[in-house]
Amino acid sequence: MGKTKPVACNPRFRRRTQAPAPLQKKSDGNVSSSSYSDLVCEVCSSGGNAAELLLCDGCDHGFHIFCLRPILARVPSSSWFCTSCSNRRNYKQFPLVQTKIVDFFRICRSSNDALHKSPQDARKRKKRSGILICTKKRRRLLPFNPSEDPQRRLEQMASLATALTATGAEFSNELTYRPGMAPMSANKASLEQGGMQVLCREDTETLNMCKSMCERGEWPPLLVAFDPNEGFTVVADRFIKDLTIVTEYTGDVDYLKNREHDDGDSMMTLLSAHNPSRSLVICPDKRSNIARFINGINNHTT
Repeated sequence: MGKTKPVACNPRFRRRTQAPAPLQKKSDGNVSSSSYSDLVCEVCSSGGNAAELLLCDGCDHGFHIFCLRPILARVPSSSWFCTSCSNRRNYKQFPLVQTKIVDFFRICRSSNDALHKSPQDARKRKKRSGILICTKKRRRLLPFNPSEDPQRRLEQMASLATALTATGAEFSNELTYRPGMAPMSANKASLEQGGMQVLCREDTETLNMCKSMCERGEWPPLLVAFDPNEGFTVVADRFIKDLTIVTEYTGDVDYLKNREHDDGDSMMTLLSAHNPSRSLVICPDKRSNIARFINGINNHTT
């Protein structure tokens, strides 16, 4: 049996954020780090951690890769420009057309009524959900409660579609195994160093319930927002209780050894094996869901 990565509110991710790389001025790659001994980070004003100090190709100012928002996994091999020097474009809103949303997220057409529930139906669903949670308070994980307004759910889904389209990624709610990467047979829970925490039966049922809701178009109350300084982030569209499942981390599965010098900024550890060559990571740059943009959920209203 393989491993998956459910994402709950206030998740504790093990992201790859440390990737030492030599300081280099990429406009003329022959400059050594000693030539910039007085360079400091524009964010923290420190010159420490020189190996993780990145130079802007526009203004030559320095920035620690871990001080940037979003954090960079390593010094990029290609040209890089800070926020002040880059001309960030405003991403256009994904068309709020029902058929496009249904096709984009592959919502089950036979259950399309989830996008058009009347307020009365929504109140019935809310009442049933409330009873479910109250009668099973001992559960470690809780299912999300979709927004009652169908139009609001479309807007939430459209925000994710916008972000995925802008980053050139396809929507996927499953782990994918591509030719040339790690095969499905490499994802074995028995290889996990120190053993694996197994979801109890109730938590597994909750996770499957959340998957079924998404397939019907009942979306978690989350919005993907774009900020010029932080890039794409995720905010809660309504209050979400702690330990509420909102999504699973998905993407292409590959060996960590194949991705040690990858520029991806949102990789997730999937399997930490006794033998490092068998450790796996989830790479969401080509196929992913909303977890791709979660570094933490801002659980407040604006």
